[in-house]
Amino acid sequence: MSPTSHYIRCAGHEIHYVEWGAEHARTVIAWHGLARTGRDMDELAAHLAGRGWRVICPDTIGRGLSQWSRDPDAHYRLSFYARVAADLCDQLGLARVHWVGTSMGGAIGTVCASGLFEPGMKGRIASLALNDNAPQLAAPAIERIRSYAGQPPAFETVTELEAFFRQVYAPYGWLSDAQWRRLAETSTRRLPDGRVTPHYDPAMVRQFTSHPDDYLIWPHYDAIEVPVLCLRGAQSDLVLPETLDEMRRRGPGDKGRLQVIEVPGCGHAPALNVPGQLDAVTAFIEASEKSAGA
Repeated sequence: MSPTSHYIRCAGHEIHYVEWGAEHARTVIAWHGLARTGRDMDELAAHLAGRGWRVICPDTIGRGLSQWSRDPDAHYRLSFYARVAADLCDQLGLARVHWVGTSMGGAIGTVCASGLFEPGMKGRIASLALNDNAPQLAAPAIERIRSYAGQPPAFETVTELEAFFRQVYAPYGWLSDAQWRRLAETSTRRLPDGRVTPHYDPAMVRQFTSHPDDYLIWPHYDAIEVPVLCLRGAQSDLVLPETLDEMRRRGPGDKGRLQVIEVPGCGHAPALNVPGQLDAVTAFIEASEKSAGA
């Protein structure tokens, strides 16, 4: 099954997204992590599309093929990402979706599902799958990510850039050689001097300096009323066990709507590319859909 590539104007910016299973009515939004692109969701999207789901995989503003912001401090933050998501749903006529988000994509899903930033999104999201994301993230891990993402290296060749990706994203767990190659090729932009570098706007890390508490989102988590799945990489340094304990005590957890699965052999964040991970996410979405229709 082949995806199709699309461009749409959301919140004043051109946003790129890849669509899988366009013939299906039931819809999943799959949103990537901080310095990544929607193509990270290829395996999950193909898996879901083969089971009767339409899957929309956006590139966040400033990433991949989406437009970069001319006002990074205003636009590279969760509240604006939520506005982009709401506009995307409006324009695509998506009244009800399931949301899968890796890292930052999970945080965007959380603030959308709460409705505190975009009230119209609260009723649209039927379930929320967080891939190694939580309402509070470990500060040392945020600093680690900010340090490599804020100063992306440049290389003479794509082969060298792929080697860099293999090193920095080793916590993703197992990827085939073909998957690593696709990750590199879909994450590469060429600089004016001919070298290659990761395909995002380095200014997007100003989110952490201009809005240092942007990822401290317990009030949003507490406001969620739909089922939540948290996949945690067993070696994750971003989502700590004590944070999971707190998630179990409040919000969806307190209402019996939280499911936690620890993913062996991964840190931050599982690549959502192997059967166990794909089956876990699919089972959660389908159970949520069935429960809502009961």
